[in-house]
Amino acid sequence: MAMIPMPGKDTSVWTDNEPLECVNVLPEAPNVKTFTFRPPSGARFVYKAGQFITLDLPVPGGSVQRTYTISSSPVNQAYLSVTVKAQEGSIGTRWMLDHLEAGMRIKAFGPAGLFHLPPNPDGKYLFISAGSGVTPMMSMAGTLFERGEEPDICFIQCANRPADLIFRKRLEYMACRTNGLALHFVVNQADPYEVWTGYRGYFNQLMLGLMCNDYLERDVYCCGPEGFMEGVREILNALGYDMDRYHQESFQAPAETKAELTEFDDVVPQEDTQAQIVFSNSGVSAWCSETDTVLAVAKDAGLNIPSGCTFGVCGTCKVKKTSGEVHMVHSGGISDEDVDAGFILACCSNPIGTVEVEV
Repeated sequence: MAMIPMPGKDTSVWTDNEPLECVNVLPEAPNVKTFTFRPPSGARFVYKAGQFITLDLPVPGGSVQRTYTISSSPVNQAYLSVTVKAQEGSIGTRWMLDHLEAGMRIKAFGPAGLFHLPPNPDGKYLFISAGSGVTPMMSMAGTLFERGEEPDICFIQCANRPADLIFRKRLEYMACRTNGLALHFVVNQADPYEVWTGYRGYFNQLMLGLMCNDYLERDVYCCGPEGFMEGVREILNALGYDMDRYHQESFQAPAETKAELTEFDDVVPQEDTQAQIVFSNSGVSAWCSETDTVLAVAKDAGLNIPSGCTFGVCGTCKVKKTSGEVHMVHSGGISDEDVDAGFILACCSNPIGTVEVEV
């Protein structure tokens, strides 16, 4: 592999007319690797933290184009890196993991994308990610860390197991060298024969309050599977967060318009919208607002639903919903099987329209 010259202050900016040369391959986690590229000419990279690049991959049967978020920081313009995870049935990413090596050159297009830090990133940030959705957050955190000023970041990363936490060691390295990076990991289950003392389960509003009690003051950047991001939005909406400060990017489909980053069709209970709850066992019906909980309306009607924590953890207030729709944002106090069977937690369920419950 020929040595590539380092860019200087007068070096031209890389354009996608020039192929990229892979100069390093680093394993990160199971089925995850980081690939580092440089232009053979020594041109420099100019991009924004959070943007993506499209690679033209020569898979058997014909090349395919795949889009990957840049995981490196644009502070260093000599190279860029992408960190890729093979999903079930993947073709392009599987080829990269099995065949792409240092010295190989491939065609690339970009950088591009609207999901990135603002030009003057001097604010307070909350980064929330799951799986390979951590890649743009790594670029953003690295940028804020490397620019030489104290950042203000609360960084929450979720994964199935500790072994699946991409960039864990690198993030811990950064966090122990600044007071401005508060790092939190959440996993669904521990690794065999390994001790895990951090958060376990699915990310919820209780965890958010414990990890980042000033979340209302921060700009939120979120990336991960669609269901995960929908859950994060539900949590923030339920807690009264200003969603104009929320931005998201799916690692499956990068946003092409600003609206995709900030506008969503989420159900958000409205205080000025009327709803009705029918307590079928008691023969009581009560009108209320969508922002009222089933538990609060029952109490006002003189009915008793046993309750404990009142924020969706203990599961004491579980009741059967026989008709209608509720908006429920819980903190792990009810299983998916119970939800599918029609049960709700009265303390954190808001009625949408007319709802009937067995109380």
